[in-house]
Amino acid sequence: MAGTGTTSRRERLRIETTAEIKDTALRLMASGGPGAITLRAIAREMGMTPNAIYGYFATRDDLVTALIDDVYTSLADTVEAAVAPVPTTDAGGRIQVWGYAYRTWVFANTEGFRLVYGDAVPGYVPPSGGAAPEAELRFCKSLTELAAAAWPHAEHLYAASDFEWSDFDPALLDEVRPYLPGLPPAAVALALRIWGHLHGLVTLEIHGHLRGGTKSMDKLFKEELTQLVRSLTIPTQN
Repeated sequence: MAGTGTTSRRERLRIETTAEIKDTALRLMASGGPGAITLRAIAREMGMTPNAIYGYFATRDDLVTALIDDVYTSLADTVEAAVAPVPTTDAGGRIQVWGYAYRTWVFANTEGFRLVYGDAVPGYVPPSGGAAPEAELRFCKSLTELAAAAWPHAEHLYAASDFEWSDFDPALLDEVRPYLPGLPPAAVALALRIWGHLHGLVTLEIHGHLRGGTKSMDKLFKEELTQLVRSLTIPTQN
């Protein structure tokens, strides 16, 4: 029993220290930019020796990869949970709850957002399969599902579309096409358009570029969602 207890405490300590390393990395990034993430700087902040921190992450890039995976997983979990209760027949409602969940997540995870969507960490080389392939594809699927729900209403807007499958990333298509086999290439373009509307406005807001233009970002974001749904000719559900 004593041995089991000792192992359990050791594992808890490792988990807690790993989490502290990640939190410290994001704090350093907040104050000094992406280039401030170094194992030596983190060790210094935490009162650890450099050799000790290498027992948790062998390289700086390993740490950055772990951070990106955490960020993407959290984001995918959030938007998936938000739309889960909304029926696929309520295409407008799904876009709206997804958008609100995304914006709320961003402001609760500002440094994680900047790590993934801001300036690159200097010299960072992601693994060959990507830093967070599973979570990133989950996130892309959630966006494509928004477009799939909206497509019956918006299809006529793409009557003259010349999108082809070759216009899109093969890794995304490998995941999306078997899952949504009836969706045409133009519907994937619609998913990216929806993403552009919501991500673009949130990015301007998080970087403070709209601060001098409006004091009512909540209203502006709500209006963007409303007009986006209307532009896709999606009927409003009561």
